[in-house]
Amino acid sequence: MVLLLVLVGALGLAIGSFLDVVIHRVPAGLSVVSPASHCPDCGTPILARHDVPVAGWLLLRGRSACCDRSIAARYHLVEALTGALFVLVTWRALQLDQAAAVPALLTFTALGVALSGIDLDVRRLPDVLVLPAYPLLLALFAAAAGVSGDWASLGRAVLGAAVLFGCYLALALIHPAGMGFGDVKFSGLIGLVLGWFSWSTLVVGAFAAFILGALVGLVVMAVSPLGRKAEVPFGPFMVAGALLALWVTEPLAGVLTHR
Repeated sequence: MVLLLVLVGALGLAIGSFLDVVIHRVPAGLSVVSPASHCPDCGTPILARHDVPVAGWLLLRGRSACCDRSIAARYHLVEALTGALFVLVTWRALQLDQAAAVPALLTFTALGVALSGIDLDVRRLPDVLVLPAYPLLLALFAAAAGVSGDWASLGRAVLGAAVLFGCYLALALIHPAGMGFGDVKFSGLIGLVLGWFSWSTLVVGAFAAFILGALVGLVVMAVSPLGRKAEVPFGPFMVAGALLALWVTEPLAGVLTHR
């Protein structure tokens, strides 16, 4: 298991490097394939040995090799975060006897990191990432159901996607200023992933997003000069709530059962 987690962590670091490109280029409508990675200041292509996730930044001591400009730490934070989340999500999936669902969960995790970064930057959850994820994740969960024979979970996942999408759509229609349609479209993916596990996981993940968003929003309003006008993107909290639900649903259910 340790070797598997090490390999998954390395995969996460590599994918995190690609997610940096996605976060930077997708909102601008640029290709994520070409041109190759290059210095944002002088345009010089980045050498392969300097493009190793996290290690390249440490090797260069946070400075660009071509023009000695400071390299933003956020690029390597994305890499490290993706690697760490890949390890944690895989570990939790194995604990829950959900090894077959690991490819779907890691795909969702990578998507969540990319969408969170973009939402923080430009306050959008691009359709070009969200919409293709529906058939992709559905196919991965269908494959997981085929391997495990758990077709009931697949059916619940599809229903979960519809239910959470419907709830978010209702909120957006009732209070348009408080819920963007990007969040609505993303909510179905959250419902698909959490519905695979259980209805309890879906409920916990949905409420966790709003609780985390409210707590952070209060802090931001308290410290921001904009006060109540300060905007906090909701996408990152949807992702955080969904991933958190994988850990807290069972303990929470146990506490409520024994009350």
